[in-house]
Amino acid sequence: MSEEENKSPFGELLKKFFTKVPQVGDLIKGKVISVDSGAVRVDVDGLTTGVVRGQELFAESDEFSNVQVGDEVEATVVELENEQGEMELSFRVAGHQIVWNRMEQHVKDGMTVEAKVFSANKGGLMMKIDALVGFMPVSQLNPEHYPRVPGGDKNVILDHLKELNGKVLQVKVLDANQKEDKLIVSEKAVWEDDQKAVLEAYKIGGIVEGEVGALTSFGAFIKFGEGLEGLVHISEIAWQRIDHPRDVLKVGDRVRAQIIDLNKSKIYLSIKRLIDDPWKIVKDKYKVGQVVEGEVHKVEPFGLMVKLDDQIHGLAHISELSDSSLNDKQVKEQFKIGETYKFEIVNIEPAEHRLGLKLEGVKGKNRTADKKFGEETTEEKVEQTVEKAKVVKIKKKKEPIAEEVPKEKEEASEEK
Repeated sequence: MSEEENKSPFGELLKKFFTKVPQVGDLIKGKVISVDSGAVRVDVDGLTTGVVRGQELFAESDEFSNVQVGDEVEATVVELENEQGEMELSFRVAGHQIVWNRMEQHVKDGMTVEAKVFSANKGGLMMKIDALVGFMPVSQLNPEHYPRVPGGDKNVILDHLKELNGKVLQVKVLDANQKEDKLIVSEKAVWEDDQKAVLEAYKIGGIVEGEVGALTSFGAFIKFGEGLEGLVHISEIAWQRIDHPRDVLKVGDRVRAQIIDLNKSKIYLSIKRLIDDPWKIVKDKYKVGQVVEGEVHKVEPFGLMVKLDDQIHGLAHISELSDSSLNDKQVKEQFKIGETYKFEIVNIEPAEHRLGLKLEGVKGKNRTADKKFGEETTEEKVEQTVEKAKVVKIKKKKEPIAEEVPKEKEEASEEK
């Protein structure tokens, strides 16, 4: 209230009857006493009459669309006293404020509200929520709408998001900040709440049957039950080492999996734990000194990854491929993925899931550990070399290690 208004008879009256004297910009309550085409008049606690007119009649909130005499309404003070001695009020400003207040309350109470998609960009969806514009990041979409795209192509992701234009989604308000004009909503939060009740029927160790819904570099998503989805990490798909889930699975495959962890709404599954570990009986099938036929599965700088059967893979170290010294370039030139060779088994370590090989006819160096002399196996040295390489890479590029499951906020990059 200005100094002049404060000293006026009206200002003195306000101070006498109001605990908090209204200020311009305040939201106050009153009862509608008259409605005509050009103005709505409101009784303000029997002390004064407020008037809403012109553009101030048109509010964003629907609650002002059909005001009747006798209605209790809220309006924002625009001017304490006009030339006619009335308080100038605004439904337009009040409507905006009321909606923001409502959104802030939704953040606290977690209420589900409707939001309509009207635009999409590479980061997410623009939505209309109770006369306000909100934003839903891609990471906050539920699994049904999340754009799983091979390679994470942003243009393809955008095409998927555009398919949601015009749809009304159930969302929760995560953040409502009127000063910053920021309204963030989540569809995933609603889905997670729905999951909690359904998840009560599932326990760790339980078996589920479902369908492969998507493949990622870090695992496979399995759809099962009543709209549930679980993740099988790449390390839980098969006992043998695989480079990508697509090596053994494809979208649409029916699978059985065991629940190994339940974390709020997240479900972690394992396919391999329902299969006997082939390494427990590997020595019944393979012996040190045995000559076997193996297919080159992968060519690495340190040697060959060799497939002996569907479940047992071995390593032929670079030092076991020739009696003369080879470099990694020569290995890549001489050995191709898919080619079959005869190898001699030089060591078997079931507990570590390791099997060492050398090319048949090659004397090799056979570095099987002799603990009395403190020697290391070829596989141990390779493991250490690989692990050191991982550490250097992580420190330099700050990338997640292969076994880590990427956070939800990472870019969509699944296969569909």
